[in-house]
Amino acid sequence: MNCRGKSLTLGLHTHVIGILNVTPDSFSDGGCYLDVEQAVAHAELMVAEGATLIDIGGESSRPGASPVSINEELARILPVIRAIADTVDVLLSVDTYKAEVARRALEAGAHLINDITALRGDPTMAAVVSEMEAGLILMHMKGTPRTMQHAPQYNDIVSEICDSLQKSIETAESEGITPDRIIIDPGIGFGKTTEHNLEILKRLSEFRRLHKPLLIGTSRKSFIGNILNLPVTERVEGTTATVCWAIAHGADLVRVHDVKANVRAARITDTLYR
Repeated sequence: MNCRGKSLTLGLHTHVIGILNVTPDSFSDGGCYLDVEQAVAHAELMVAEGATLIDIGGESSRPGASPVSINEELARILPVIRAIADTVDVLLSVDTYKAEVARRALEAGAHLINDITALRGDPTMAAVVSEMEAGLILMHMKGTPRTMQHAPQYNDIVSEICDSLQKSIETAESEGITPDRIIIDPGIGFGKTTEHNLEILKRLSEFRRLHKPLLIGTSRKSFIGNILNLPVTERVEGTTATVCWAIAHGADLVRVHDVKANVRAARITDTLYR
């Protein structure tokens, strides 16, 4: 997988994506990395711990979150992208669904766009990603962050997610994004109940029918807290258990806050399953 001059080899081992939220209101680490120097230092730490990608977000997608303006999102992420690109040799993805933000982020040094709307949020996103020869992560979400947890319902959740992602894949490829630059994410926690999230994980192998690398993001999410009855700050072990399960059932990439623990777990799981 080639993204704006950087390559990512998939299939040999699991790639761990380190989460870097430069937001005041993300559910787990909001407000921790608003300062550019703090953000760069955390990126450096995650790379030292084994992250091969850093995913930078300038707008919270926690349940109930309100959108922010393009200018506000750019003000949060661009200085961080430029600073990390100048300091750390690592692939950078940007968590945005806005095409203008994507373009400016890629120009600043990012390599992939992580679109939580799977191209449904901005009709010009696919053209931007194609033109810039960037990688694209297509994530499934039912509704919007503000509404997604209002009693979501499915008849067959995995089939419905696969059908939705297939349409997004077709849209991306029709806009000139080459098939080898697309990653899919079923969107754990985005318009899903605890039971829905568990069913997705149990049936993870069914996503192979889409013939795309699979990314799973379970880190510190509420379904783990619901099962263990633990606050967000105490969900490392629960996250690691889901990461190991996901790798064993076909995940190529995992997106986490706690890089060191999950890199170590991924290496052991890769040894067993790859």
